[in-house]
Amino acid sequence: MPAPKKTVRRSLLVTSAVLSSLALAAPAAVAAPSPSGSPSASPSATPPASMSTVGGARLGQPGTQVNLASGVPVLPKDVTARSWIVADAESGDVLAAHNAHWRLAPASTLKMLFADTLLPKFPRTAEHKVTPSDLAGIGSGSSMVGIKEDETYTVHDLWLGVFLRSGNDAVHVLSAMNKGVKNTVREMNEHAEELQALDTNVVSPDGYDAEGQVSSAYDLTLIARSGLQKKDFREYASTVSAKFPGETKKDKKGKTVRKPFEIQNTNRLLSGDADLPVYQGIAGIKNGNTTNAGATFTGVAERNGKVLLVTVMNPEKDGYNEVYKETARLFDWGFKAAGKVQPVGELVPPKSAAQASAQPGGNPSGEAGGSGVGGSGTAGTGPVASAPAANGSSGIGIALGITGGVLVLLAGGAFLVNRRWPLPDLVRRRTRP
Repeated sequence: MPAPKKTVRRSLLVTSAVLSSLALAAPAAVAAPSPSGSPSASPSATPPASMSTVGGARLGQPGTQVNLASGVPVLPKDVTARSWIVADAESGDVLAAHNAHWRLAPASTLKMLFADTLLPKFPRTAEHKVTPSDLAGIGSGSSMVGIKEDETYTVHDLWLGVFLRSGNDAVHVLSAMNKGVKNTVREMNEHAEELQALDTNVVSPDGYDAEGQVSSAYDLTLIARSGLQKKDFREYASTVSAKFPGETKKDKKGKTVRKPFEIQNTNRLLSGDADLPVYQGIAGIKNGNTTNAGATFTGVAERNGKVLLVTVMNPEKDGYNEVYKETARLFDWGFKAAGKVQPVGELVPPKSAAQASAQPGGNPSGEAGGSGVGGSGTAGTGPVASAPAANGSSGIGIALGITGGVLVLLAGGAFLVNRRWPLPDLVRRRTRP
């Protein structure tokens, strides 16, 4: 199919606003330095003087990068993270960043890359009986969803365990289904390279602290943007609670039963907490916390027709919910600054999309590293809000509103020649009254 010659415009289902992609060629990728140092030690308090310039030269500079001008709100002062980034999820504009390419331990935010790599591989209805070897090698103190040996789970169950409970046990079972941890790590690194996430080096697929395992705020944002191309990714990332299969036992009457139990999403901007309300317009994505990485988080939110991605890595200020509070402050700034602030860089498209856009008559895909829309784990052309809830799960991606949120869909489109990579069919939630 020839490349589109006109800008593809898609209308929101509940509004008459029309969005069009901005014309801008993707810059050439610049390789990031090799992983250095041992992530088992505390990271340096000082970022490198020279970092990757993927996405723009300013993103490779240490310190805060923002174009403040008349009418642009001042950045929040109470953000203590070692690294962070605020980006427009649709255009790819980086509105502001702080040490964007600093290579740090990612913790469980690395599961976004795991999901983006493996989600298209297995139908969600496929079943797998867990063997002892599937659960071998899980790090001490890992977060677990509660998978049991000799029990059978669907792929859908396993992904709920990955996204909601950040279950390393679920990651290892899916890795076993994918010919093992070693093969999965190799594929994740290959996919990171395809996405031009060149700060990222995977050692353990679950994000558990490991020597040489690093990523960056820029890369995690790039990976999240890629994952959001997939319908299943959006659904799982936005699910607040779900039923997970329990252990098979015999009840008092001697009857064999397997009762499910409820699991909650550990993303506190999505589920809320005692000192943290659900963030207005939040739609996912993934949090993490380890001894070496500290707290990490990447989130996506929509407000007044604008979709933003924010990544925050390792706040210095203490507090279990500090990473979410700092993310919320940066979201607030981004929504106020959007349309007023000049970007300091951009989120680059995958290599295959950039190459296809440079070829006359090319047919680049809207699916990251894939071959088009549709199919298992990919962004379909139909409204995902009509999909039924499975296992009683509750999430934005399946049209069960969270605290009264109204759902909206952004219709999809392929990568346009000489244009930035749009988000097809992104599930969005309008501002609540």
